Amino acid sequence: MSKIKIIFPDNSVREYEKGIKIYDIAKDISEGLARTAVGAKLNDKILGLGDSAEEGGKIKILKFDDKEGKKIFWHTTSHIMAQAVKRLFPDTKLAIGPAIDDGFYYDLDTEHRFTPEDLKKIEEEMARIVKEGYELKRFVLPRDEALQYFKEKEEPYKVELIEDLPEDAVISFYKQGEFTDLCAGPHLLNVKRVKAIKLLSIAGAYWRGNENNKMLQRIYGISFEKKKNLDEYLVLLEEAKKRDHRKLGKELGLFSMHEEGPGFPFFHPKGMVLRNILEEFWREEHIKRGYGEVKTPIILNEELWHRSGHWDHYKENMYFTKIDNEDYAIKPMNCPGAMLIYKSNMFSYRDLPLRWAELGLVHRHELSGTLHGLMRVRSFTQDDAHLFMLPSQVKEELIGVIDFASYMYNIFGFKYHVELSTRPENSMGTEEQWELATNNLIEALKEKKINYIINEGDGAFYGPKIDFHLQDAIGRTWQCGTIQLDFQMPERFDLTYIDKDNEKKRPVMIHRTIFGSIERFIGILIEHYAGKFPLWLSPVQVILLPISDKFNDYAYELKKEMIDKNIRVDIDDRAEKIGYKIREAQLQKVPYMLVLGEKEVENNDVSVRAREEGDLGRMEIEDFIGKVIEEVKNKK
Repeated sequence: MSKIKIIFPDNSVREYEKGIKIYDIAKDISEGLARTAVGAKLNDKILGLGDSAEEGGKIKILKFDDKEGKKIFWHTTSHIMAQAVKRLFPDTKLAIGPAIDDGFYYDLDTEHRFTPEDLKKIEEEMARIVKEGYELKRFVLPRDEALQYFKEKEEPYKVELIEDLPEDAVISFYKQGEFTDLCAGPHLLNVKRVKAIKLLSIAGAYWRGNENNKMLQRIYGISFEKKKNLDEYLVLLEEAKKRDHRKLGKELGLFSMHEEGPGFPFFHPKGMVLRNILEEFWREEHIKRGYGEVKTPIILNEELWHRSGHWDHYKENMYFTKIDNEDYAIKPMNCPGAMLIYKSNMFSYRDLPLRWAELGLVHRHELSGTLHGLMRVRSFTQDDAHLFMLPSQVKEELIGVIDFASYMYNIFGFKYHVELSTRPENSMGTEEQWELATNNLIEALKEKKINYIINEGDGAFYGPKIDFHLQDAIGRTWQCGTIQLDFQMPERFDLTYIDKDNEKKRPVMIHRTIFGSIERFIGILIEHYAGKFPLWLSPVQVILLPISDKFNDYAYELKKEMIDKNIRVDIDDRAEKIGYKIREAQLQKVPYMLVLGEKEVENNDVSVRAREEGDLGRMEIEDFIGKVIEEVKNKK
């Protein structure tokens, strides 16, 4: 039998027989590693412990803590859940059950409507299956036999999935006890590893995400190796519920969503204050870095979208209309408009780089089931920028954008990690162009000494990209900013500049966002701060609380004085007890509460309560105003 060479992360090399099981490789390193392993990454392929190594290459043994390890663990748990559902509700038809970023789900078709009480029963049955300790055994069948198998089992969704596979496809199955599922894997060796399970919610989901198909029931869940980790996760989940931007957005009067416009957010006065502050800050920082601001139309002729490539790659997500009997599209992206502005001039090499920023409203048709508050909407404002440069300026411009993004995120207290997304299957352009663009991004990241994760095949259709994933106050990550290097659009739009030799040359282009979208970034900020915005962002910075009606005049004098100093101030002059007013202000998460009574009027000062620290005592009005102005200036 032939040998293969396996290269370990420390660059040591061992030889094994071709076809050796991943589990045996882990065991060869150490018994302890074999006990904790859940699978492996061999070259770019994720394998289960029971899979064979058919080729040599670089290997990483995966544990639950690894992102890919969690996916293997949760994928296996979805099979355990499907087995439990089939035991309890035998008439259920199975659709799909993948691992996702935070657990797993399974889509199910049954006349029975699942309830929270059912989830408890399914959990208990899952625990029994784990205790029964089944091994997951893989086997394959030719396409026609696989079809026959699921026709006999009366599983129409599995039949449809197989029918979409090529005629010569070999179909893989995984069996555990009496349960068998259509599956490409990978999986754990044994269900016994899944010690702690929690089914979280029930939702509706169209089969294959198509609104024209049947609505199925989707059960979401999570699982861990230890109960302690599950308990920690559930505490985090409760904290996340308290921070839910949809709940806080309503309570704080920031925004609302309405059936008359699903996926189209309505911003209220306080929400607009927050939004305008963000946009003003954005504009100030762009001016400092040599950007000009542009504005392009929302509706443009359909031909433009054919020229840009969006028609071939994005038309399912676009909205269309007719004007003067011609076809137009509502823009899903801002870049083609920037191209037209560039083409309206003839630029010299001396003019480059050009940096143009745009707060551009875009519309994208998202499926109704995916809409989620401000996080997933159908209309949103991208804080876009398009940079046009000489090839020799690419690295410097990329570094400038990276530094800019890092500065902005630090202001809001976000840590972040970076992912580099490479060429997708449906891309435009040559392999050489993609390699050049990708290498430029890598060089910029190396220059900044930024570690990055490679996200294979997830680039934009016109170029590779860097994505910034922000970590919020409770450890969750959110994808926000992106930097895309593009050699395609300048070619498609025939963009040129006059070089030193008086010849026309092609500029290189960077597409870039930092917030990502204003709407989504506001949603993230609400959850990051749990609605307790720092003073400079707070829609209401100070609330005046007169103890009784006779102190209202003093309150209104103070309000005018603070408004003149650009402090956002409100008054609660209701005929309520002061304790009630303070509690209401706390619920509205106002940073400073000024209690006004007889002593304050006599001494022309204020009693200050801070949202976090509580009672700060009496302060001179000038001192308090100075304190607020300083805090806002420093964006504390």
